[in-house]
Amino acid sequence: MPPFIWKALKKLNSPEEYGFFGNYSSWQAALKDSDGYSSDVILEKVKNSLLQVKEGKAIYERDSVLFDTIQYSFPVLATLLRVALENEAKLSVLDFGGSLGSSYFQCRDFLAGVKKLRWSIVEQPNFVKYGQKYFQDNQLKFYENIDACLECEQPDVILLSSVIQYLEKPHEFIENIINKYNFSYVLIDRLALIEDYDDRLAIQKVSPEIYNASYPSWFFGESKFLKHFQEKYELIFEFQGTDKVNILSKFKGFIFKKKG
Repeated sequence: MPPFIWKALKKLNSPEEYGFFGNYSSWQAALKDSDGYSSDVILEKVKNSLLQVKEGKAIYERDSVLFDTIQYSFPVLATLLRVALENEAKLSVLDFGGSLGSSYFQCRDFLAGVKKLRWSIVEQPNFVKYGQKYFQDNQLKFYENIDACLECEQPDVILLSSVIQYLEKPHEFIENIINKYNFSYVLIDRLALIEDYDDRLAIQKVSPEIYNASYPSWFFGESKFLKHFQEKYELIFEFQGTDKVNILSKFKGFIFKKKG
């Protein structure tokens, strides 16, 4: 790993300056103490990094940071390949909060044998605009909401990678995913969890060596979170994440398959 990346990530985890802070009573209170997610600085940094990946000038991008090796999530890859095998080598993914294609570019080489691949990203309007302009092609598409995506695609699996904790109302979102939509698989990666039953709302302060930003971030009580899925989904597998932060927590992933 290049020294400047290590330095930036080290500062991200530093309790003195960067990392996760506070225990807020409401989203509005946390938002007042942070910048929010709509900063054009984030978008530009992510766009410039992913363009290098797309053009073959860089190997891998995550959170706008470039790496010299791809950090694969093999449980995610295994799930996507399993779904493709169940569907005659066809795979349609709805990547909610998928930035400008970080997970797509991470996974695409392993999915090269899929006969028909459709990867749909649902994102904020400014990301969708950039995605459609710089990255969209026959496989990769961008939409502003799930319903707009479902008008054009029939996803087999929804991918939620390091996104649920950044939503204002994450439990309502999960209930919608379970009860309103009919995804065969729900694939969750890099979910922030704590031992307590109740959730904790903090602010994430990002190192300026990555980009200047801060935003609210949830840490979920694991048992409370998993209760959402008990009635309609079967937990196929859970796996440990590698994220390390300055709040006592763990990051995990979960693979759910719709019952029946």
